[in-house]
Amino acid sequence: MDIFKKAKILVGTNKIDNLTLQPFDIRVINFLSKLSKNILNNSSTKKFTDVVTFAFFCREKNLINLSKNYNDLNIRKGLGLSFHITPSNIPTNFAYSLMFGLLSGNSNIVRVPSKDFPQIKLISNEIKKTLKKFPKLKDFIKIIRYSKNEDFTKNISLISDARLVWG
Repeated sequence: MDIFKKAKILVGTNKIDNLTLQPFDIRVINFLSKLSKNILNNSSTKKFTDVVTFAFFCREKNLINLSKNYNDLNIRKGLGLSFHITPSNIPTNFAYSLMFGLLSGNSNIVRVPSKDFPQIKLISNEIKKTLKKFPKLKDFIKIIRYSKNEDFTKNISLISDARLVWG
């Protein structure tokens, strides 16, 4: 049975992956840095200051600086599958949640708001485009949209190692 049959998958497949990496894995930093460049080079981005801010935050230099706040990254691993439920009123929150999930070394299922914000489409499309150059990370990212459904949320939550519920 396809667990995602009640969801629209914006990025990723209907396959469930419980994978881990070291926190601040260089592949993730390179992916996010390339994503940043792709977003900033997209002419539609200029309309959305929140998207520009996200892209600026994902710059390689900033991510490297963030990693310096942690000791012993080489002996750490991500927790596993993280399920993120992002707020319905902040279009770019899903991207930050995903970014920190990846930087923490986790595979991620991110539920975006059911409202069709153009920022979500723009960022999701750029993630898909960027993943083509980083195929080993494609199983770490799943972005889904579905209407509120307690049973569906419960089923995803049951298979997850971590849950991030934004208020």
